[in-house]
Amino acid sequence: MVGLFKHPKRHLKKLLRDGEYDEAVAFGTNLESDYSDDHDFMFIMGSVFLIVDDFKRALPYFQKAFELDNDDVENLTLKTNVHLALEQKEEAIDCCRRIIKLEPKNTEAQSLLEELESL
Repeated sequence: MVGLFKHPKRHLKKLLRDGEYDEAVAFGTNLESDYSDDHDFMFIMGSVFLIVDDFKRALPYFQKAFELDNDDVENLTLKTNVHLALEQKEEAIDCCRRIIKLEPKNTEAQSLLEELESL
């Protein structure tokens, strides 16, 4: 039990791996005030809510993770998916452009951007 308190992000990841999503939400929510400036924590929590299809709750976590590290392509990719799920086309386009700026050869983002701009 001591490891739980020494490495709470590890425990949160373990809950996810084990499919314990409700427990991950509860555990992560309790830690949020202590880790509000931790990019990895925000990314993990956004991922938890993405997994349970709670896109409205996922978005603030991905946004905060983006504010803490705006060069994280994986975060931008998931943030794009959340915007798409919430039917926020312009925000998704912005994320695709940012991804392409960071990784010019990212064909997935290029393809999605072309598709979104043609709608």
